[in-house]
Amino acid sequence: MSIDCGAHLVLRDNSNWRVVLVAVLFGILIPQSAQASLELKTGKDEQARLPFWDVSNKYMSLRLIQRLPDQTRGFYQARGFTPQQSEYIAQACVFQTIFKNISHLTKPGPLDYDLRQWRVIVDGKKLSMKTREDWRPFWNKQGASAAAKLAFEWSLLPTVQKYRAGDYNWGISVFGPKPGQRFILQLSWQQHGRTHNFTIKNIQCAPDIHPDPEEFERE
Repeated sequence: MSIDCGAHLVLRDNSNWRVVLVAVLFGILIPQSAQASLELKTGKDEQARLPFWDVSNKYMSLRLIQRLPDQTRGFYQARGFTPQQSEYIAQACVFQTIFKNISHLTKPGPLDYDLRQWRVIVDGKKLSMKTREDWRPFWNKQGASAAAKLAFEWSLLPTVQKYRAGDYNWGISVFGPKPGQRFILQLSWQQHGRTHNFTIKNIQCAPDIHPDPEEFERE
């Protein structure tokens, strides 16, 4: 896990330089107090029964949950996409995203994010996320129906959002890598008058497997 809090290390006591040097060498970042409680958790989501990555502190919570390509195919074909059209999404690393502003429990403050500021790093290449605005001309070129395009836009996590304290939302995020591929995600959001950054390493897209739905739900 890597945390980038935008902090600057200022040495007040020269006797501590060795401690700081060791921290830098081993990739340990000493965050500002407002970010000290940020943590990353991983595991299997109880409802989805798929792996999740969860970033949270006492002010916000962001959970990313894998979606199998078969789930994506079924969902979008049922909403008007052809099998070929739904395959573009199924092969593009889809996650369910749940974003919450939980600052009402501690220090209330609005939370803003913009997916155009997030970055996906795959095989050393830094890429932007494909947002609603990016998908529109693509679906127009593919000849997707109006109903399918409307369903797709409403299913996605909004590109830009402001959450008041206690607000939350969820939606689909399309990160781009192939099924089973691992990537790095650089997140950013604004809260309490500053920009917060967090890097999640080694996220894995769901593999393109084809389990029986009933057996999968009983696991």
